[in-house]
Amino acid sequence: MAGLVLARVCGVPFVLMHPAPCFRMPNMSMSRLSALSGFQTLFIGPGQCMFPPPVVLPPCTSVQSVSPPAESTTSTSIYRVIGPKVSFCSKCGGPTEHCIPDGEERLRAICKSCGIVHYQNPKMVVGCVVAHEDKVLLCRRSIEPSYGLWTLPAGYLELGESAAEGAVRETWEEAIAAVDIEAPFALLDIPRIGLSYILFRAKLRTLDFSPGIESLDCALFHIDDIPFDQVAFSSVTVALQLYVEDYKAGRFKVHHGVLDKRMGSSPSDPSGYTFRDHISN
Repeated sequence: MAGLVLARVCGVPFVLMHPAPCFRMPNMSMSRLSALSGFQTLFIGPGQCMFPPPVVLPPCTSVQSVSPPAESTTSTSIYRVIGPKVSFCSKCGGPTEHCIPDGEERLRAICKSCGIVHYQNPKMVVGCVVAHEDKVLLCRRSIEPSYGLWTLPAGYLELGESAAEGAVRETWEEAIAAVDIEAPFALLDIPRIGLSYILFRAKLRTLDFSPGIESLDCALFHIDDIPFDQVAFSSVTVALQLYVEDYKAGRFKVHHGVLDKRMGSSPSDPSGYTFRDHISN
């Protein structure tokens, strides 16, 4: 064990200084550092860097001590998503402090001036697996990340639209293709990066399509010729694999599963994730 790490959740700030670049526990499947009075239990995954020093957690008066979370066999209890830090209030512009509000278990950014709590929630990506006979429509990305690689037409859901409406819009924007939604296909969660993908099966209204502003090219690929070694995102790889399996089985299902991204892996790394908790019907 490389060192003891404690995170103070109330009172004076606790400052951690250590010359090593990070703390690692490479030979333990999960390590829990016992909670002391006024300190919160921390979880570390195998070989995980927790954080680079120095780390300063600010004092907070509107907090309560919390009990350590229940043990679990899933990685959701081991790994924690760390979103972008909210330093200033979007309502009044005042500075924030990161505390655990009464009745909650997570650190939140709380405005020191107006007291508003800034909640950070996962993003939703919507898109289509567009089919024509035994082919699927893929777009070659013209933007980062994964410039030049192939993906399904998909993007962030906008306020004021349904998931299906957003999927149709994204397909038009990326492939200038008019489609009709046939059925839900897959919900893929990626907790580490705070994303959920909702994908629909859809059909082309016509064979007229062309690259949109975010695409270098668009093409229909036979299900046996999908370039899996050039796919942009792990979520797209999983979705296409599930689609090919369903197509060859002669029945399409609705799928749900979780992608655990390996820390430090690129979006297109074929070994950078594991797919678990797959449910289909």
